[in-house]
Amino acid sequence: MRVLLVKTSSLGDVLHTLPALTDAAQQRPGIRFDWVVEEAFVEVPAWHAAVDTVIPVALRRWKHGPLRALLAGEPQAAVRRLRGRQYDLVIDAQGLMKSAVVTRLVRSPRAGLDRNSAREPVAARAYNRKFSIARQQHAVQRVRQLFAAALGYEVPDVLPDYGIRQQFTRQGQEPCLVFLHGTTWPTKHWPEEYWTELASMAAMQGLQVKLPWGNEAERQRATRIAAVHPAVAVLPRMQLGELATLIAGASGVVGVDTGLVHLAAALETPCITLYGSTDPGLIGTLGGAQVHLQADFGCAPCGSKKCSFSGNSPVFPACYETLGPGKVWSKLSRMIDVVETA
Repeated sequence: MRVLLVKTSSLGDVLHTLPALTDAAQQRPGIRFDWVVEEAFVEVPAWHAAVDTVIPVALRRWKHGPLRALLAGEPQAAVRRLRGRQYDLVIDAQGLMKSAVVTRLVRSPRAGLDRNSAREPVAARAYNRKFSIARQQHAVQRVRQLFAAALGYEVPDVLPDYGIRQQFTRQGQEPCLVFLHGTTWPTKHWPEEYWTELASMAAMQGLQVKLPWGNEAERQRATRIAAVHPAVAVLPRMQLGELATLIAGASGVVGVDTGLVHLAAALETPCITLYGSTDPGLIGTLGGAQVHLQADFGCAPCGSKKCSFSGNSPVFPACYETLGPGKVWSKLSRMIDVVETA
């Protein structure tokens, strides 16, 4: 059986889909997948053994420059590629208008969430087969249930298996920590002074701290954090595969609510994720050795990109004043078995 999977973005959502592929491969021997994904995440589907072909699209880029994209022939080429192969089934695992449009382009039976289950109900009009999947549960479980319903098996009663850890060689458990300090929402950012203090705590215990970055603002922040101690290093810019190798070999990870913490979960690397404005209940990291630390503040989690707190606070966003570096280090040091020195 050959299935086309449509799950274009974001990084966390793409990673959340991997356990469903593992389930399907175990429950339906011989099943193979092609995967439509945003060009920025094209590496990720290829890590899973059940995926044969990755079909990149650039919906985000095309949206901001539609005429340029059309003149270059990129959308037309993507449509030809989607229609160039017959599939037994197409599964839209995203439930958005953009994914529904891509799904509708394929001349094969189409499966997806019904209007009460999809994030954008109108997307359900694109499917021949529609499934009701309860919304108030973790995203990983929802996708596993959708695949099981579409492909005709019961969801295995086992923990999610992302199916990619074996792709990355762990270079021993060296005393190295990775701090994932970059994210998109201003209200998700942990205060820079907290990162600096946490890095100092780790370095004083003889640990190496690695700071990846993805844009110029993150590089500059990493440089300021690294100034605290020679054991704290700013890394060169990395591709996703390189970051996966780094994270797979780390002793531990600390990160804010960003896609890369889900990569740590998929690789089974011990990780502490810090939540302020967002709630980990339905979209938090899921896997072994994953710890969620939630800010204990009156208006948290607010679910907003903009902090509306009007009182006085020593940090921004204010909710993180309840989640300082001492609390994080206490949890982290126990997680990676660091012995405190006097």
